[in-house]
Amino acid sequence: MSRTLRTLLAAALGTLTLAAAQAADRLVIAATPVPHAEILEFVKPMLAKEGVELEVKVFTDYVQPSMQTNEKRVDGNFFLHKPYLDEFKKKQKNDIQTVVTKVHIEPLGAYSAKHKDVAALPEGATVAIPNDPSNSGRALLLMARKGLITLKDLNNISATQKDIAANPKKLKIRELEAATLPRILNQVDLAVINTNYAIEAGLNPLKDALFLEDASSPYANLLVAREDNANSPAMKKLAAALNSPEVKKFIADKYKGAVVPAF
Repeated sequence: MSRTLRTLLAAALGTLTLAAAQAADRLVIAATPVPHAEILEFVKPMLAKEGVELEVKVFTDYVQPSMQTNEKRVDGNFFLHKPYLDEFKKKQKNDIQTVVTKVHIEPLGAYSAKHKDVAALPEGATVAIPNDPSNSGRALLLMARKGLITLKDLNNISATQKDIAANPKKLKIRELEAATLPRILNQVDLAVINTNYAIEAGLNPLKDALFLEDASSPYANLLVAREDNANSPAMKKLAAALNSPEVKKFIADKYKGAVVPAF
């Protein structure tokens, strides 16, 4: 074999090796727009320095990110909390998602376009809450802690309307898709809205919510992957970046308490 041919083969092999390495160090993560995709966009340069190319695939619902993770159409997702993940696993067959790290808490809040104080809610008021089981239970627990209803067990994160022991104002509780709640705010007396959707709709949780969860909430948002890639070098680098001092400062500066670091 001539020296020229050996050189060409070596160069071709090097190109293939580099391409393989680049493919192995590329992550596609599904996320909802705010704050998840924004946080991921912030860590992109940090990961690039670590040799990881991050692509953020944005969704506006709570189902497709998990489905596409399981179907290996994305490498992982960043949008959910553990109660939601546990509920998802119960419903979906062959679910293999696993938690990589906790990142932040988005305090659930109650908003109204008609009333300035929760005490002003009239008898028979309509209250809209998310319809997915983990967030509907979370909303009921928040309402119970504010005295709007009484639940049989305040520690039951899977509470449903069947678990309401007392409803002194005879509130009419409607369960709707979480993403639609800001859009129907003027049609109901009160809506319990996830912070990501509230922020997207231009609501300021700290100023506009009648009441909010506090920072002790167990609903920390998670970086989630599959069992086959949760421990990959690239996923570990992403987890480390999301738990870095830089991200903690970014969350504090950008969201000013509407989103709280969970690490």
